[in-house]
Amino acid sequence: QVQLVESGGGLVQAGGSLRLSCAASGRTFSSYIMGWFRQAPGKEREFVAAIRWSGSVTWYADSVKGRFTTSRDNAKNTVYLQMNSLKPEDTAVYYCAARNTIVRVTMASGYDYWGQGIQVTVSS
Repeated sequence: QVQLVESGGGLVQAGGSLRLSCAASGRTFSSYIMGWFRQAPGKEREFVAAIRWSGSVTWYADSVKGRFTTSRDNAKNTVYLQMNSLKPEDTAVYYCAARNTIVRVTMASGYDYWGQGIQVTVSS
């Protein structure tokens, strides 16, 4: 059974940093794309970042480019989202997701597996 488990969320002041982790289990993810999405109250789920499990290709939403960095640790089967210079508008539930196709990685509909989500709150 595939499981994606996020951790590392919480409350932080504007300008601060948080690092989210996504521990993956249940299958081999070497050919997968690991994505990060977020959903704020009353808003649609939006793409944040993605990384190809093998290799170093990454994708970022314009709103987080230069502030967020996604990376992976193959030995730990874990993907990370380092979030710096956080803003109140970054407040949302953040989700980790996995897909096995490289097309349209910014689209939530193409992801096969999802974590349960974790709250990130940025106070002003």
